[in-house]
Amino acid sequence: RAATALAEVVVAVTDRKDADADTVRTWAPGSFTLAALALPGVMASPALAQSMPDSAFVAVKVQAYNDWQPGLDRIKVVAPSIYVLAPFAGNWSIESTLVHDSISGASPRWHTNISGASRMEDKRTAVDVKATRYFDRWSVGLRGSNSTENDYRSNAVALEVRLSSPDNNTTWVAGVGVTRDTINPVNELVVNQKKDVTDVMLGVTQTWTKNDLVQANLSYVRGRGYFNDPYKLADIRPRSRDQTIALLRWNHFIEGDNGTLAGSTVRSSYRFYSDTFGVRAHTGQVEWVKPVNDRFSVIPSARYYTQSAANFYFDPVYDPEIGEPFPVGNPRYFSPDTRLSAYGAITLGAKVEWRIDQRWTADVKYERYEQRSAWRLGGNGSPGITKFSAQFVQLGISRRF
Repeated sequence: RAATALAEVVVAVTDRKDADADTVRTWAPGSFTLAALALPGVMASPALAQSMPDSAFVAVKVQAYNDWQPGLDRIKVVAPSIYVLAPFAGNWSIESTLVHDSISGASPRWHTNISGASRMEDKRTAVDVKATRYFDRWSVGLRGSNSTENDYRSNAVALEVRLSSPDNNTTWVAGVGVTRDTINPVNELVVNQKKDVTDVMLGVTQTWTKNDLVQANLSYVRGRGYFNDPYKLADIRPRSRDQTIALLRWNHFIEGDNGTLAGSTVRSSYRFYSDTFGVRAHTGQVEWVKPVNDRFSVIPSARYYTQSAANFYFDPVYDPEIGEPFPVGNPRYFSPDTRLSAYGAITLGAKVEWRIDQRWTADVKYERYEQRSAWRLGGNGSPGITKFSAQFVQLGISRRF
């Protein structure tokens, strides 16, 4: 699960383009402007936020991820995916995503003085389907999803309602989801362990000015069940984990005809995360959408992440004869998982979008991720952890029908 979890984090930051090419082309400031202003999960124009899509859309992407530590190539992931959106029956739409991950590599070198690592291979198939019913100023969507790995099964359902103001400048959204996971590690440490998660989300998107789009979301996640990592000798965690997440986004279009910034869009976001494990995290991200001409756009990006350690995380000191130790004393909960440690991380990347014509679009994206304990904001990170690096490449092509 360590490899899959990290790969999903990287894949999750990729964006899906919801803009209608014909609508974008007719907007005065430029063909890429409205697409750049669009926020994830919101149609390109606020006026279309609850409108029925007028065309079908298919996107195919191939994503490749690998990470490493000094002297150790770790995980490699290849994940082809397909996304389909289609209107039907006059006021309905259906959308679906299918992803298949192939994962291979070594288990992580958690601390600097570990000399070896075991090998692992796994495959994951994930599919989700969402049906949406549109009304005059609001819509309701129902989503179901399934993810299957060799040692992990996950099923989820979610309900989402969106409502637009009479002037179509504001969109409110409310959602609730339920996930049921079943864990069967190959080492048979546990059998058919369950984890149940319920999450609720409230959000608002506001057209602040003709050049500014802002969004605020607040989520609460309640988890109960098995949270241990069964592949670690010393890992016992609470059977409950509550999470609070606040997200702010601001997209700003810069008017003008001259200068480097003129005609481009700056997309920024801040995310705060807190859970009952004791982890507190902050994420800041900025993207610059720069149209080169009517067909090409370049999007450099930067992201900074920092978190505190979980209350029960401990920094183990490895003995050459005894090996992996248990924590000092007799604590109720403990884990040496460095995903629960205190650290900071920086991601730099760039994406190039090519609109071939009014129907076809292609893109390529690259990101480089670096993680260090010393990069934690507001205090020292957890000691003795080897630096961690990763890179992500994405190739995609899409078509409207």
